[in-house]
Amino acid sequence: MLQWISRFPIPKIYLSFLLLWLYYAIFSASFLALLGFVFLLVCLFFQFPWKTVTKILLICSIFGSWFLFQKWQQEEASRNLVDTVDTVRILSDTIKVNGDSLSFRGKAEGRLFQVYYKLQSEVEKEKFQDLSELHEMVVKGKLASPQGASNFAGFDYRNYLKTQGIYQTMTISEIVELKQISSWDIGENLSSLRRKAVVWIKRNFPDPMRNYMTGLLLGHLDTDFEEMNELYSSLGIIHLFALSGMQVGFFMNAFKKSLLRLGLTQEKFKWLAYPFSLAYAGLTGFSASVIRSLLQKLLAQHGFKSLDNFALTILILFLIMPNFFLTAGGVLSCAYAFILTMTGEEVVGIKGLVRESCIISLGILPILSFYFSEFQPWSILLTFVFSFLFDMVLLPLLSILFCLSFIYPITQFNFLFEWLENIIRYISQLSTRPLVFGQPSLWILILLLITLALIYDYRKNVKKLSMLVIVAISFFLVTKHPLENEITVLDMEQGRSIFLRDMAGKTILLDVGEKLAVEKKEVWQEKAITSNAKRSLIPYLKSRGVAKIDQLVLTKSEPMQLDHVLEISKAFNLGEILVTEETLSKREFMDKLKESKVKVGAIKTGQQLPIFGNSLEVITSQNSDEKDSMVLYGKLLNQTFLVTGNIEEKFLTKSYPKLHADVVISHQQASKKKRDVEVFKTLQAKITVISVDKKKKFKEKNGESNQELGNSIYQTNQKGAIRFKGWTTWNVETVQ
Repeated sequence: MLQWISRFPIPKIYLSFLLLWLYYAIFSASFLALLGFVFLLVCLFFQFPWKTVTKILLICSIFGSWFLFQKWQQEEASRNLVDTVDTVRILSDTIKVNGDSLSFRGKAEGRLFQVYYKLQSEVEKEKFQDLSELHEMVVKGKLASPQGASNFAGFDYRNYLKTQGIYQTMTISEIVELKQISSWDIGENLSSLRRKAVVWIKRNFPDPMRNYMTGLLLGHLDTDFEEMNELYSSLGIIHLFALSGMQVGFFMNAFKKSLLRLGLTQEKFKWLAYPFSLAYAGLTGFSASVIRSLLQKLLAQHGFKSLDNFALTILILFLIMPNFFLTAGGVLSCAYAFILTMTGEEVVGIKGLVRESCIISLGILPILSFYFSEFQPWSILLTFVFSFLFDMVLLPLLSILFCLSFIYPITQFNFLFEWLENIIRYISQLSTRPLVFGQPSLWILILLLITLALIYDYRKNVKKLSMLVIVAISFFLVTKHPLENEITVLDMEQGRSIFLRDMAGKTILLDVGEKLAVEKKEVWQEKAITSNAKRSLIPYLKSRGVAKIDQLVLTKSEPMQLDHVLEISKAFNLGEILVTEETLSKREFMDKLKESKVKVGAIKTGQQLPIFGNSLEVITSQNSDEKDSMVLYGKLLNQTFLVTGNIEEKFLTKSYPKLHADVVISHQQASKKKRDVEVFKTLQAKITVISVDKKKKFKEKNGESNQELGNSIYQTNQKGAIRFKGWTTWNVETVQ
């Protein structure tokens, strides 16, 4: 078998790329991927004889059939959902306890489920925090389909779970019985063993030392690491906790040396490396990067090096983990490995390492932009410095301390990790914001990758290199500054947020959503929560290449917006914050607002907000209960827009009897009364967009509204985000 692979008639890397295009053509139903596959196939006919091409076509048909079978299985699983589940087996290493919230992955009726439960007491919380043995529970609860993306470029939880083989979520209302069980399943036992190691470390080591030990040895970071997780992410070095080649190499070499010292031969070690790799993969949660690294190590033992090693790894991953390349972790892991493979031979000394770090950062930039829309320049230097610290110092130290902890836990080194976190906080304060590139389209992503490959090939040809660099920069500029006008109503869980940007780059943000009201709880119930702004608003703006917001307009002085305003001010450069005159008199609100260190100004009735070659005029409500709310009105391109606060019939009909608008953008509170149908009829709107709070029940009392109004109504709870795009006229698009 190995000899046949070695004598393969075409370069194995060519075959792997050919199948990669076929893979995405089938799994993503992408015309672009199909085009790439056909192009490489045509090139194959010109480069190799018919006999060779026939073999390649046979291999492509085999892999293609496998891909189609896997795709069919996924579609069948997503269609044939179960109605009820009474008994769930807990995969213990997936247990997460966050305040009074418990989540884990469970097995039931041959399926995987993402399970949620609200803990009832502190005693119950402690029980699940210490749970490590295999358990099964009899439960009562509800099944549901996971939520998909509700914002453009937003996180698609449904697709993510699908790549993990999960098609339904379960919310437990009552645990009837919890009992310990045994199992012959290797995966379940490895899950339990991993959980036991995590629980042991938490019991015997102090914070923050225990987080680094579970992170670097087991690939597990708990919710109490949330603050540092954000700091490492902002510096672009969170990947230091992603287990990969260095950890795999460290543990494989340690295992090999131990066996050789015991007198085993190299040949015997080769076969013992397989069960060891399976065990290590299980102890790290079968993470994408670990499995890829283990495969490359095992193939290297059989003489496959460089690009052949990488190509065979890709082919094996197609067979054993078909969803691997549908995850960001899988794509990034392979991208890093490929770039390292291409540049590894030229690394010599410190200069070589610096050069390698720069090449990797540049080569991975398009993919990082596609998934995260930004890049932290500091990460090049910080990765170079901290990689040495993490891989050469912390990993061996923590491994030794973990092994010794079964004799006696040594916790005196905790001060090193406290110093490290203080250093990270200090660097974070000194560092600049990440560079925001925006999310490139698939076409631009492919063109960028091809251009960067050509830059590497022609790196010694100054003339061609210069031209290619200009081409690459132009692709990044088109992504960051799209040549189109845009008005986007985002889907916020509570409150609303509207983003406007014209072709000249002028940006206005109307409101930032609201913080969810949290009930007062006991200390044990408090949990780390990611705000709506961080989950929805900030990622979307960055995906559009936004680094600066010229004007942030708060149409209401809602205290629940303030935390989001501060988060926005940290993520972007804010030109100014505009509030109503009434808001200026609210001292507590203004004191909190000034923490953003951004110029705050008053916005008055009749004031113009220039955008799209025209402007929005500000109209302040006359409602005595809403003195600090406002509506905005203006002709933008070829249509008139009315952006409302709390519309009142008497305000619109008495103050502006002749007012009409082509597009009305309203909030849920403005659309909860039946008489509002008459208001919208008066406005004669062609399109009505309603931003709906998901945490409140939206009762559409005016069920006849669509027929009465004769217009198109878009609700964010049904369509997700709604976006108007165009050059001279508006086109409407929605997420769902």
